Amino acid sequence: KDAAKERMIAAGVSVTPGYLGADQAPERLQAEADAIGYPVLIKAVAGGGGKGMRRVESAADFADALASCQREAASSFGDDRVLIEKYILAPRHIEVQVFGDTQGNVVHLFERDCSLQRRHQKVIEEAPAPGMTPEMRKQMGEVAVRAAKAIGYSGAGTVEFVADVSQGLRADAFYFMEMNTRLQVEHPVSEEISGQDLVEWQFRVASGEPLPLKQEQLAINGWAFEARIYSEDAAKGFLPATGRLQHLSLPVDEARIESGVREGDEITPYYDPMIAKLIVHGATRKAALNKFAKALENCHIVGTVTNVPFLLALCSNPSFQSGDVDTGLIARDLDSLVKQLEPPPEVCAIAAIAALGITRPRTDLDPWGSLVGWRHWSDSRQFALLEFNRKNLDVRVIGKGRNVYEVHDAQGPLTLEILDSSDDNMRLKISGRIASAKLMEHGNTLTVHFDGKSFTFVLPDRLAESDVADEDGGDRLVSPMPGLVKIVSTKAGAKVAKGDPLIIVEAMKMEHTLTAPRDGVVAELFVSAGDHVENGANLLALEAEDG
Repeated sequence: KDAAKERMIAAGVSVTPGYLGADQAPERLQAEADAIGYPVLIKAVAGGGGKGMRRVESAADFADALASCQREAASSFGDDRVLIEKYILAPRHIEVQVFGDTQGNVVHLFERDCSLQRRHQKVIEEAPAPGMTPEMRKQMGEVAVRAAKAIGYSGAGTVEFVADVSQGLRADAFYFMEMNTRLQVEHPVSEEISGQDLVEWQFRVASGEPLPLKQEQLAINGWAFEARIYSEDAAKGFLPATGRLQHLSLPVDEARIESGVREGDEITPYYDPMIAKLIVHGATRKAALNKFAKALENCHIVGTVTNVPFLLALCSNPSFQSGDVDTGLIARDLDSLVKQLEPPPEVCAIAAIAALGITRPRTDLDPWGSLVGWRHWSDSRQFALLEFNRKNLDVRVIGKGRNVYEVHDAQGPLTLEILDSSDDNMRLKISGRIASAKLMEHGNTLTVHFDGKSFTFVLPDRLAESDVADEDGGDRLVSPMPGLVKIVSTKAGAKVAKGDPLIIVEAMKMEHTLTAPRDGVVAELFVSAGDHVENGANLLALEAEDG
């Protein structure tokens, strides 16, 4: 990153103010950050994908952030050198797809907006960028082409810019950030709006052919979005999740799907947790966004926590819908975006009759076999026990005959009629309307997909004792994910205060700092640096508060 910025400065391209020097002494880096003014961004020189990057708000936080950034950079890239940049408070991440050949020709295939990010990693990309004027598009494209020509670049590449939108999107307020010398994860949106196959272009250029088209032959057609579907828990700070893909159904007829996993594969802590990319194209931004949301609703994944509910919440976010985006949008609206939805009464009713086996299609020819729950003298009554978000739900189901059921839970009664059921799909009449539901049962879990949302219930054994641990007891620290213990910064007998950093766990090359759940004294440590731990593993125990 530092050498790239130096080359761009020489080529007359504006770069973000910062420090690119070779002196990596912590004291020098701290002094440079102080001179630039906070907030600043520490970046790994060899970094990419949001790894090895830390935002620092004050001088007091700089040393710890630098050390963490350097560890992550060394682990991810084998190079712990960093640079310092001024952090732009209202930034948009806009990048330009460029392509060069061996004859010295370079064109751009327009811009992509990648401002929707968490942990400095892209979540949703779109092309073109909302609010982009033809004049700014022309200027940004010309700067990107000039940057590529300055290094004699050939092949596919991306010139990334940060735009200061504190006063709106302006042609005089964007800065070179870095160049990715490869075909990026989000290249499909550029393909969709340009109508070009960039992989084919790569093969042609690599074999010595000139670029297939000149700049004036390229044009934008419509709008495209791409979502990165991850195995991660958005409600827990986007922690990576693991598990086996017990059920994987993606809307291949509604969207372009690119994936490297299949149903039955295991998501492990050793690789990036991306399950698939979902790409849509529409004539307008609104049409593409509607298509985007519909396709996400039809992503059915069971076996691991995914970011699909979070992506759907983003699709209905007013700022995103209007195109008023910047890299801080997710952080500002995080509470509403990761809010845990409680299952509506219709979903609880469907889960209850599924748990009782009522929805299973009958294959026997005996007419008496179809009378599920039938009683001669009165309506049948059955009880289903469900667990959702660690809360037990008792649901009473009363059979009214002819596939009609009256379902009672804490939210009141409703009537449900099964019109048709086959395998894991069912069509029913509920709350006065005809609807469809998809049921996915694996082991002791049942997932109900209804109205574009999925809810997973646990089917507890009524005869078994509850083994649900009290996560809020405050007497222990557990690992929220499988990973490698990098640093243990406390010891048995040490006094700690709530919020003190105690243990750093690394998963998928990202560091996660675990803090003390309350004031207290460390009673026992169960791990050391270098240990591999599983999700939910006990890391340390605090003395009982009355001890």
